[in-house]
Amino acid sequence: MQLFYNPDITNESVQFSFDKEESKHIIKVLRKKESDILHVTNGLGYLFTTEIILASEKKCTVKINSFEQQKATDFYIHLAVAPTKMNDRYEWFLEKATEIGIHEITPIICDHSERTIIKTERFDKIVQSAMKQSNQFFLPKLNEAVSFRQFINQNHEGCLYIAHCEETEKKLLKNEIQPKQHYTLLIGPEGDFSSKEISLALEKKYTAVSLGNTRLRTETAAVVACHSFVYSNE
Repeated sequence: MQLFYNPDITNESVQFSFDKEESKHIIKVLRKKESDILHVTNGLGYLFTTEIILASEKKCTVKINSFEQQKATDFYIHLAVAPTKMNDRYEWFLEKATEIGIHEITPIICDHSERTIIKTERFDKIVQSAMKQSNQFFLPKLNEAVSFRQFINQNHEGCLYIAHCEETEKKLLKNEIQPKQHYTLLIGPEGDFSSKEISLALEKKYTAVSLGNTRLRTETAAVVACHSFVYSNE
């Protein structure tokens, strides 16, 4: 199934039009024509079966024939991940985590972060594309970047974890995951969290965890963690 995305559709919509960029892709690149069927999601769990009624490159318009709603998972994954020095590595994480089934992502600026300015417009497009490619109907929530201290002072529910590389007492994440929970995991930059940040997290009742015996890059650690949460809930 080829999936399209439009955030403005609701279960009360009768018809709608794609924007110019998506319309051009549908009509000129994919060569869709009037009466062709398109499957569309609004990123909120709905799958709409639609039919093209105006095959215009500038404004492809469809009518909604039917819709169904997918049930949300009974667990929730929120990863707070420090931006990587190379932007493409963070984009790779966003793509793969979305394909695996992440629910929420927050970039966090840490003491050792080399990248402190984050532009989420491109990130949004990557997440949307990965959702469509993997035929999922829920779009992960991508938050604006915040400082580490701002993040841990927010009221996060459920199971709280911080993954770091210091030679201190840690538990294996895979042994700590209980199914059907709300998970929040902090993953630091290439230079790891500072000792002060780790202490602050522990004071906020975060559990220090390890993802295994090898030292992982930021983006790899995030993908491994995301898969661990999903796998533990299958």
